[in-house]
Amino acid sequence: MTAAPATVADAPAGVPTARQVRTRLRRARSRHHDHSLGDVLGDAYVIVLFVGMYGWFAISASRNLLDSPTVGQAEPGVRWWLAVAALLAGAGLAWRGLRALGPLLVTPATQSWATSAPVDRRAWLAPRFVLLLVGAAAGTAALAVAVAALAGVGEPAALGWAAAAGAGWGVAALALSVVAQSSRSGRRWPTVAGAVPMAAAAVITAVVVLVGRLGDGLPRPATTPTVALVAVAVPLAVVGTVRAVRALPRVDRASLTTGAQFANAAATATILLDPSLLAGLVESRRWRRIGRVRSSRRFLPGPGWWALLQADVRRLRRHPSAVLIWAALLGVQYAAALALPGLAGAAQVVFAYLAADRLTGGLRAVSRSPGLRRALGGSDNLLRGIHVVVPAVGAGLWWLLTLPTVDPGPAWLAPTLALGVVAAAFRAGTRPPIDYGGATVNTPFGMVPVDLLRQGSRGPALLAVLVLVQLFLG
Repeated sequence: MTAAPATVADAPAGVPTARQVRTRLRRARSRHHDHSLGDVLGDAYVIVLFVGMYGWFAISASRNLLDSPTVGQAEPGVRWWLAVAALLAGAGLAWRGLRALGPLLVTPATQSWATSAPVDRRAWLAPRFVLLLVGAAAGTAALAVAVAALAGVGEPAALGWAAAAGAGWGVAALALSVVAQSSRSGRRWPTVAGAVPMAAAAVITAVVVLVGRLGDGLPRPATTPTVALVAVAVPLAVVGTVRAVRALPRVDRASLTTGAQFANAAATATILLDPSLLAGLVESRRWRRIGRVRSSRRFLPGPGWWALLQADVRRLRRHPSAVLIWAALLGVQYAAALALPGLAGAAQVVFAYLAADRLTGGLRAVSRSPGLRRALGGSDNLLRGIHVVVPAVGAGLWWLLTLPTVDPGPAWLAPTLALGVVAAAFRAGTRPPIDYGGATVNTPFGMVPVDLLRQGSRGPALLAVLVLVQLFLG
């Protein structure tokens, strides 16, 4: 059991306060770098400038794309309700990301020297919590303004209300995620809080798709309820912040370091351009949550390849999120066909690849483990061929179910694209470990690791070719 965190009242005599420890650490770090405050402010200005410039360019380009004949015109109500569904789905995914990160996290050194010492836990974590609140408020406010501008809103007052709503909901989500981080394991409300917006997004998408294909589509509301969102978000943010401050002493060391592992893996995967580093950690956590597996059903008798195929199918039953994502992409494809009719064919290719990729867990496990292949026996090509059956069947079924969303092209185009999607998923699933000793090219923008990019694009490169073929021939 985790010991109760120390507070100022029960701390032994002579133990420094959290502020004193931070001051000593700050002085020690200042001896190892010579960056002035002006350098830090200059870097921050450059970052804000680039984010503003490229963000406004992305918004303008997106608005022009939505209004272009290439995308095709859609009902305003359809796009409005699908945008609401997208925001709800994004909120659910953001909540899951906050739960995976912590959001409060510490490095192993801090865990050993600070959080394991009798230092007031609330005083130690409070500055981090305040910085996270400020970052969440600024980030979600900027995102809300970008969404409003993308929707065509240009009045300063309306943009201000959108920023207030975004900041309020961002602060509320972060504060409640800290409360969830301090909760005991087994509590269901954090899971429900993430599932509700995802379920609401699925229901809205299903209704919009059904009404859009059977009738004229849902009408767009006359006014956006931004003021109501602010009225709900502000009290929720205040209550969540108060509860989070009270819950800071209950945040244990295990939850603080778990998020640090995820953050380090994400940063390393980004720097080394190797997503398998992060995917491996996520998959390891998933299988640890499953724990011990009990199965009363025996494999059907047959040769060895038949047993391996049954094991790959049974893997999906123990990993239901892969099947749920596969099914959710069906609704996303139908929604994309209504909102962006001109890009329905390209979206079908991309979403089919994502759906097939979610079913390649067995293929990735076999391809990335030489020891597992030796234990299973047989040739490498045979093992990979057995484990490509499930993603191939899943991609074929997904493609057949989404055929009503695209215009029929040449008779040979659909089978060719479906087989190409399976080949792209196979290439991505069988990618060997990254070799960092390849060639680089010196360009005006710096050294470009051409061979590293080639290895990382295994699978997505073929997908890009398929998208181009569909755009020109579909």
